[in-house]
Amino acid sequence: MRFSFWPQPTQSFETMKSLAHHVEKTGWDGIWLADHFMPNADDTNAPWPEAWTTLSALAAVIPRIRMGTLVTGNTYRHPAILAKMAATVDHISGGRVVLGLGSGWQENEHEKYGIPFYTVNNRLRRLDEACQVINRLFTEDSVNFEGEFYQLTDAPLVPKPVQKKLPLMIGGGGEKVTLKITAKHADEWNVWGTVETMTDKMKILDAHCNDIGRDPDQIQRSAVALMFLTDDEKFAKKMNSAEGGQATIAGNVNQVQDILGAYKEAGVDELIIPDFTMRDDKLEILDKLINEVAPTVR
Repeated sequence: MRFSFWPQPTQSFETMKSLAHHVEKTGWDGIWLADHFMPNADDTNAPWPEAWTTLSALAAVIPRIRMGTLVTGNTYRHPAILAKMAATVDHISGGRVVLGLGSGWQENEHEKYGIPFYTVNNRLRRLDEACQVINRLFTEDSVNFEGEFYQLTDAPLVPKPVQKKLPLMIGGGGEKVTLKITAKHADEWNVWGTVETMTDKMKILDAHCNDIGRDPDQIQRSAVALMFLTDDEKFAKKMNSAEGGQATIAGNVNQVQDILGAYKEAGVDELIIPDFTMRDDKLEILDKLINEVAPTVR
């Protein structure tokens, strides 16, 4: 199982660079950035640097680890332009980029920047077409595409990504449509999820793959969960049993080892851990996770 880091996007670039250097040097496998422009709140004045610009800067100075967006909102950029951006950053990184893509969900960003938000169904249909456009641009010399939403005429993408096939990750857990889009087009899939959530949704993803004749093992699966490394058993039990919130992993080192073992047994290939719950002890927690927890499930 891979272990990757998701830093809070409101941090300064110097802090992001320092954190990225730290996780790279200490043995983490990847770093992911959220593609948003502002908080999903009434007060939108928090600093929020743009994800792809930040990613390109990190790609130039951080070696070895994979890096990508978790996930890019498809409504924000034309898929051909996004493919060009991802291929460019792949060259800057030497071939380590993953293009995470989702249908887009944060309404206030669309409203404030004048970006059409569309209906859920419309956004998902656009995502399906965007995946086709991006994958074809990554692999074909020129692309002609006549879709409902996107049209390309003898469209080039030069240079191609460094990777023979730059991975396309779909983010989202919608079982009827999003997971079907994943089955058709994605190399990787990500969702916020407990072990139970991942187990249930991966069965549905596998069924979609079987329906279209695709080997489910061709799709890597990753989970995101908030992390609380704590010796407070009462608090850990409360956080692990919370319903309706974001997926959470809580406990001491031994307990977290057991939980991550269950993720691995379920078929999860990568665990992505945000620092949203970490404060002044952030580096200490990250080091304990990678040195004491990760080796038991890698």
